[in-house]
Amino acid sequence: MKRILTYILFLSLCTSLLAQRRTISEVDYRRSSIYSLLIYHAEQDFGKNIADVFVDMPISDKYNDHDLSVKVIQTNSTLPSNEKGEQFLKNNHIAARLVGRWFNRDPQTGVCDMSLIAQRGLYDASEFKRQLAAQTVRGNAMLEDAGEELIHNTFVLVNDIVYIDQAPKAQAAGTAMSVFGALLGGVLGATVGGDVGNAVNSTTQVAASMVNTIKGFNVKVNTHLYRLKWDEETAQTFYETMYTDTADVEKVKTFNQQHDMFQLEYIGSQLSSGKNISFMGVNLDTPDQMVRKACTRAIDENIANLARNFEVFKTKVRLVSADPIKAPIGLKENISDKSRFEVLQQVEKDGRTTYKQVAVIKPVAGQIWDNRFMAGEENAANADIQYTTFTKVSGGHIDVGMLIRELK
Repeated sequence: MKRILTYILFLSLCTSLLAQRRTISEVDYRRSSIYSLLIYHAEQDFGKNIADVFVDMPISDKYNDHDLSVKVIQTNSTLPSNEKGEQFLKNNHIAARLVGRWFNRDPQTGVCDMSLIAQRGLYDASEFKRQLAAQTVRGNAMLEDAGEELIHNTFVLVNDIVYIDQAPKAQAAGTAMSVFGALLGGVLGATVGGDVGNAVNSTTQVAASMVNTIKGFNVKVNTHLYRLKWDEETAQTFYETMYTDTADVEKVKTFNQQHDMFQLEYIGSQLSSGKNISFMGVNLDTPDQMVRKACTRAIDENIANLARNFEVFKTKVRLVSADPIKAPIGLKENISDKSRFEVLQQVEKDGRTTYKQVAVIKPVAGQIWDNRFMAGEENAANADIQYTTFTKVSGGHIDVGMLIRELK
C-alpha cells in the first residue's frame, strides 16, 4: 500500500474534499451502496407500468444510492432471469462503471477525485488529505478502511418482476358485487323510483370493475444480489495505473482496456412471497400507484430477507434515542418482537474502523413502526410513530448514536 500513497501524494484533493468536509461524530453512519436494476418484460400485462414506476423508486434509505444511468434491462433473451442479469452486467462492464462512480471518474479525461469517498466515509477531509500527502501509516489505513467499509460494500440488485394474474378470483368478487347491485337496484327501483335504482346499479357496476382491476393485480419479484470485489491487489492496480487528477490519455486507455479486472461476485437470490397487498389508500384513478405499491412492497420484502440471510448485506441503523431505546427501522425490514439486535459501538483507531458489541436489544411488542410503503395511506397501525421502541436483553450502557444490526 506504500506504493499507492506515492501516487496519491500528487493528487489535488483539497478543493473537492473541503467542500464535502464531515466528521465521524455527525448524526450519520456508513451505509452499504446499491445499484438496483429491473429486467423488463415488455410482453407481459402491466410490463410498461412496472418499468415506469421502477425507474422512479428511491433506493432504501438504509443504503447509499449508487445507481448508474441504466435502470432497466431490455432483453429478448429466453435465458433465466439470473443469467440475463449476469449477461448484462458482464457485457456492459458494470463493475468497472461502479468503481468509476466511486471516484467521480470522467470517462473522457480519466480525471478522478475522492470527494464521494470522503462524504460517505465521514472522513475529516483536510485530515484525510494531510495523512495521504505525508504518506503516514494512518493514511495507508484510511485508504484500506475506505476500500473495505465503502467500495467493497457496493451491491447490485437485479430484480425480475413478474405480474401475477389473479383475475379468476377477482372476477368472482366482481360478479358477486354486480349481482348484489342489480338486486338492490331492482328493489329500490320498485319502491322509491327507477332513477334511484338505476343509479345504484350503475355505481355497483363501476365498483365491481374496480374490484376486478385491483384484486386481480399482484407481482412476484426474484431479486439476485451481487457484490463488487475490491481487494488490495485491485486497489493497488487502480491507484497506480488508472487514478489521475489531471487529464491523462494513457490512464484512460489503461482503464478502458482492463475493464475485466473489476468483477462482481454472486451472493444469492430471494423470491418474494407474492402475498396479496392491501390497496387501501390507493387512488383508483391512478393505476401506476397500485403498481408502485405492489412492486415496492415486494422489493422491500426481498431486500429485508437478503439482509437477514447474507451476513455481508446486513444493514446497520443508528439509534436516535437511548432512553427509551429507539431506531428508525420497522416492518419494512421484516422485524418482529422475536427479532434480536446487537448494539455496536463504532471505534476508530489509526484510520481503521471496528465495531464492538456492547448490548443486545429486542423490539417491544406493539411498538414496532410500520414503515412499509404507503402504510400511512392505508391507515395501518403504528404507521405514524416514526421509530421502533426496543428493550435491552443483555449488555452494558447504550448511547444515542450507537449502531444496531440484526442477529440471526
